[in-house]
Amino acid sequence: MKTIGIIGAGQMGSGIAHVCALAGLNVLLHDINDEAIQSGLATISGNLARQVSSDKITDAERHAALERLTAAPDPQALGAADMVIEAATENEAVKQAIYKAICPVLAPHAILATNTSSISITRLAAATDRPEKFLGVHFMNPVPVMQLVELVRGIATDAATFEAAKGLCDKLGKETSVSEDFPAFIVNRVLIPMINEAIYVLYEGVGSVAGIDKAMKLGANHPMGPLALADFIGLDVCLAIMQVLHDGLADTKYRPCPLLVKYVEAGWLGRKSGKGFYDYSGDEPVPTR
Repeated sequence: MKTIGIIGAGQMGSGIAHVCALAGLNVLLHDINDEAIQSGLATISGNLARQVSSDKITDAERHAALERLTAAPDPQALGAADMVIEAATENEAVKQAIYKAICPVLAPHAILATNTSSISITRLAAATDRPEKFLGVHFMNPVPVMQLVELVRGIATDAATFEAAKGLCDKLGKETSVSEDFPAFIVNRVLIPMINEAIYVLYEGVGSVAGIDKAMKLGANHPMGPLALADFIGLDVCLAIMQVLHDGLADTKYRPCPLLVKYVEAGWLGRKSGKGFYDYSGDEPVPTR
């Protein structure tokens, strides 16, 4: 495996491109518009520079990684990839539309993977022309920092595809955890309902934003409080995963908190929108409730 295509130049896609390029792979970064690609490349460049300044990599390694990154606004360019990782928004219809558009240009041997954090791998695979060469490769955010990748096989994923994906993760220096194809897999099956429950605690007036986060940081030794973490993930992403859990498992314990729904409807999505459970417009985040 020499060339990796990445679809989506946002936070996750640019992070995956970053670690692939640093590991010696050629990377084709694709998005729906060139501005998004250029923004993703600028993010990668800045993050690589920070790694140099903190002595995690050398400047020569940074330069070599940047040389391996190629903007690919034309999806036809993905035909050169040995593996393509889709890292688009957590919306099943959007992902299926992407597969319909790119499958005809992919090489016959190419593996197609999704970075979905919750959606059925089997169902997504059925929307492609290569379900046996399709699987979930779920990186954690931020990708250059977090060590885990969840590997998720669909019902049709063959052994060679799984082993190739595992080999890629090994090459990237990542640890892997294998999950069965159930809604939200392992990490988000545990994490997002915990965040949702923290929002219920806020909604019911049991504690304040600052109080809840302080309690979980100091009382459960979490590095980040659940509401600050929700803002970091994106409240729209948290809501989408809760909806997948609620729809897929039909259990009322996965009902999204009405306050989470209200924040998303207001456009308060967390750090990326400047406001969520905290307001990020000043020098320090300030709780909004």
